[in-house]
Amino acid sequence: MEKELEELQSNLKKSLNGLTKEADVLNLKSEYLGKKSRISELLSGLKDMSNEDKRKYGSLINNTKKELENIVNEYLENMNNKTSIKFDDTIDFDIELGSLHPITIVAKEVTDVLKRMGFTVVSGVEMESEYYNFEALNVPKDHPARDMQDTYYLDNGMLLRTQTSGDQIHSMEKFGAPLRICSPGRTFRNEDLDASHENTFFQIEGMVIDKGITIENLIFVMREILREIFKRDVEVRLRPGFFPFTEPSYELDCSCLICGGKGCPTCKNSGWIELVPGGMVHPNVLKAGGIDPEVYNGFAFGIGLTRLAMMKYKINDIRVLNSGDLRYLSHFDID
Repeated sequence: MEKELEELQSNLKKSLNGLTKEADVLNLKSEYLGKKSRISELLSGLKDMSNEDKRKYGSLINNTKKELENIVNEYLENMNNKTSIKFDDTIDFDIELGSLHPITIVAKEVTDVLKRMGFTVVSGVEMESEYYNFEALNVPKDHPARDMQDTYYLDNGMLLRTQTSGDQIHSMEKFGAPLRICSPGRTFRNEDLDASHENTFFQIEGMVIDKGITIENLIFVMREILREIFKRDVEVRLRPGFFPFTEPSYELDCSCLICGGKGCPTCKNSGWIELVPGGMVHPNVLKAGGIDPEVYNGFAFGIGLTRLAMMKYKINDIRVLNSGDLRYLSHFDID
């Protein structure tokens, strides 16, 4: 028995010698250590031995099995070390670094400002129900505001969200009041493409719900965001607007930074770009979110991150941002 076990080890070493493929080594391992191997036969035969022979040969056979395994593993390790590619860190590689997308940069800057004000960043789904995209936001099926948004409806009865405003309802249902959230994300509308319109664009929704909130709170937040993004005070104007989910509603426009307010295709020759529509949250929206409008009120706003990026980096055509043209997009990075 002892001699046979010694021969098994010796024969395994001889058979391994010169093998260069891992598959061949593993096949040999199966031959010497698999279920049909000689070592397995010897281990199975222990049950038929006397107690004295079991004590004598049991540990010997098991130790031989472990030694056979060690021989194979050591051979594999040495073989892999010889064939592995070594990295030479002295070689000078000309690596072109990537950069963040302009909208990603602006989104991070806006959320950083809002987080310092105590806002929580939440995320929503892009495939939304009509209820959360319209009805819970005080836009019933027969409301004319639905005609203002050419919506992509899906075969499963859902739609591609036309705005991030649905996250208001989701957040009110989940967190209740008081509430201070912002939600950046991608939105979709069936638009005719031009220098300032795309069918896929990015927004960030903001909402504050508490007691005693006023429109002055909204204007302060709007100005702080724009000041932080553009690193200077920018000329803005506040004008009345209409949104079913806010009452009263306002439009905050920014003087076009591309043409300096003189008029260009991006601002439709008006000298102004609509950036931050918003207003005081409509009581019906609060009710839909499960909040009592007799106790709480609040404001909400939506920032066009795509247009904000255009103003910050003086990009005169919105279609560039979705083009995937790395030659253009690689010019942007976080300071």
